[in-house]
Amino acid sequence: MTEDETLEKQIKEIKQRNQRVEADKAWETSVARRTILAVGTYLFSVFLLLSIEAPNPYLSALVPAGAYLLSTLTLPIFKKSWLNSRK
Repeated sequence: MTEDETLEKQIKEIKQRNQRVEADKAWETSVARRTILAVGTYLFSVFLLLSIEAPNPYLSALVPAGAYLLSTLTLPIFKKSWLNSRK
């Protein structure tokens, strides 16, 4: 393999890696991911609250799911502030 072919192969591998990283980052910040996690949190909380026979389990399960959504909305603000303080 020539040096040019080696460089082309390396560039191709880097581009493929960058595409994977960008896709992972897009998933991490996506509304779909947040929705899936919030619904999963709600359903798991309902299951636990029903199993311990807590009052109003369907309403009470909104608390952890809502807290998760709130944290995903506020964390970017804190992250930006934290990153700015490190400059």
